[in-house]
Amino acid sequence: MMLEKVLLDVNVPMYAAGKEHRYKEPCAWIMGEIAEDRIRAVIDTEIVQEILYRYPAIRRWELAVSVSQNLLVIVTEIMPVQETHVRLVVDLFPSYGPTGIPPRDILHAAVMMLGDVKRIIFTDSHFDQIEGIERIDPLTLFNEGRR
Repeated sequence: MMLEKVLLDVNVPMYAAGKEHRYKEPCAWIMGEIAEDRIRAVIDTEIVQEILYRYPAIRRWELAVSVSQNLLVIVTEIMPVQETHVRLVVDLFPSYGPTGIPPRDILHAAVMMLGDVKRIIFTDSHFDQIEGIERIDPLTLFNEGRR
């Protein structure tokens, strides 16, 4: 059980709801662990926006709504994005933007830094570059959690 808060990246609920993929089962398992309060996950407001942006781009309107609604039932703590976060993104961008980290992920990092959240469940390894944040790969968490 993870007692310390961990930010749940958008790709976890999306892989869980998606087509067959090597991350589908681990992400579905993680969502179940969160629902059973064995993982203390939080999200920021940008996570829901990403769901509502991505699925309509592939004409999956109903899935956008259902994944968002289910996420909001399972994860009850939503960290807001505020002016201080946006200012920190601008400060961090010269260090992390050129390395290929997208601005939205730098925003997640800023919310984490100012919200004292040290870990993120995320499939993308570019988050490993961000100082002070530990990325937990869903495959690793799944394999360790089932032991």
